Amino acid sequence: MTDIAVRLPIRLGQFLKLANLAESGSHARELIESGQVSVNNAVCTQRGKQLDTGDRVSVHGETLTVASA
Repeated sequence: MTDIAVRLPIRLGQFLKLANLAESGSHARELIESGQVSVNNAVCTQRGKQLDTGDRVSVHGETLTVASA
């Protein structure tokens, strides 16, 4: 698991782009809406979900942890 330091608050779609898990906002939306993204081991389909420090975001078998910058 890798920590990604971000300025909070941050939304899921923004985090995916910042962490290079999505190429663009539209790519992030596609990943989220198709159920390919999980937050804390639960599938999340809300692009605007607010993330907190310690949240674990997983896409395609890669898991990243939200850390405060």
